[in-house]
Amino acid sequence: MKFHLMQTGVVGRRHEIEQGMAGQRPELYQRFLDEVRGYVRLADDLGFYGYCQPEHHLQIEGFEANNHPGMFSLFVGQNCTKMKAGIMGYTMTTHNPVRVAEEIATLDHMLQGRLYCGFTRGYHARWVDAYGIKEGVSATTPDNVKARDAQDALNRSLFEEGVRVVKKAWTNDVFNHKGENWQFPPEGGSTGHPAYAKYGKGQDENGIVREIGIAPRCYQDPHPPIYGGFAASGRTIDFWAEEGGKLIVLSDNLDFCESLNNRYIATAAKNGREVTRTDASAWGGFLMLTDDKDRAEYLMKEHMWFWDEWFIPLGQRPPNVLIGSADEIADKIGQAHDRLGFDELFLMFGQGHLEPEANQEELEKFISKVAPRFSTKDENGVFV
Repeated sequence: MKFHLMQTGVVGRRHEIEQGMAGQRPELYQRFLDEVRGYVRLADDLGFYGYCQPEHHLQIEGFEANNHPGMFSLFVGQNCTKMKAGIMGYTMTTHNPVRVAEEIATLDHMLQGRLYCGFTRGYHARWVDAYGIKEGVSATTPDNVKARDAQDALNRSLFEEGVRVVKKAWTNDVFNHKGENWQFPPEGGSTGHPAYAKYGKGQDENGIVREIGIAPRCYQDPHPPIYGGFAASGRTIDFWAEEGGKLIVLSDNLDFCESLNNRYIATAAKNGREVTRTDASAWGGFLMLTDDKDRAEYLMKEHMWFWDEWFIPLGQRPPNVLIGSADEIADKIGQAHDRLGFDELFLMFGQGHLEPEANQEELEKFISKVAPRFSTKDENGVFV
């Protein structure tokens, strides 16, 4: 089993966030970078497989300071030698997909393949509205998804087409594309250049560019592993089953998780892809490892304050919580594994909420007391 760490990107402790505008305090952001650097180096030494973060912008309150998925993944990759950087992920309603394809390919080279990536739709209206790449696009919420309203439809259209363009750019020397939202090259083509004809591809006999390609191509062949970040709706499950992205599911409802796997496998088969439960999804939750019941109560209180203050008003459900002793957490992982058959575990942890010493102790205990029950290290010292 592979073990991944996930940070939310919290800049301040609770009392600092409660003072207001924590995201704009330089001393807090410098401390945040120092602490993340320490977590990355520790996780690399312990044998974690990857360290990942989501994309969010304009977070002046200090809750989720992850404002450039590529740049931050480079920061992660530069502070470890074995572990992979994970992007969870590019929010495709706010990006030109060809630029995303090229940026990830470049990062893949810089890290020499120590990279995987996900793609998301965007649930936070303040920044999706500000960064949206098409007029009228906004965030989507569980209510939008259920209602299948116009806002959700536009968001979904941009997301799905964007991912498909990224994959097209990764898997072709040159390509063209004409969809509902994007056209590459633009209608009528683009002005060419003699060197395009001599040394490249995509230009016709009249000197008009009819196809484009990214440079460089990805370091990994054909591209980094793809994940569907935190997918839950049936239509999103079907999309990832068609496109080959592994689901990341942070739910303790194993009936629900199993239903997602079954739908994924069935949809993949309809599209000519034979997959197993292992291929379909990864599982995980918020790690709170302690033998002390009072400490467990405190940890739950601190994490739920954060969740109640930030995520619940945005329509996000609390994640699965892996709380208790090493034995209790191992039992819960084991029960889920027996039911779902996953081989990757994604663990959120108290980055930002808690002092580094507490987080470091928790990660060390997980690796020493829980991880060996499910996995062994490879020749590089990484659990796989």
